Amino acid sequence: MYIELKRAAHNDDGPARIGRVTFSKTGRTIYYKGKAFRSLKGAGICANYFDVETGEEYWISGPKKNGEDRHWAGSGKVDIDEDVREEYLRDIRGK
Repeated sequence: MYIELKRAAHNDDGPARIGRVTFSKTGRTIYYKGKAFRSLKGAGICANYFDVETGEEYWISGPKKNGEDRHWAGSGKVDIDEDVREEYLRDIRGK
């Protein structure tokens, strides 16, 4: 999944990465690297999930085949977790 921290409304330059997530049995919670995220249910301005512990807002989505996951106005490096790098490049990006 693509995971990007939104530090403020309309901030499209927060840290971002591609990584493997897991879902709760109900599918309502996403887990990534010790963090739990729940849906903002459309209440976010530029985010769709929030960190249950800190309240920080995130954009979480499936990675795009063209690699352009950031918002059109955003910029910055997107890190790829080492444990998914090969799979991401092969299966998502077709490389």
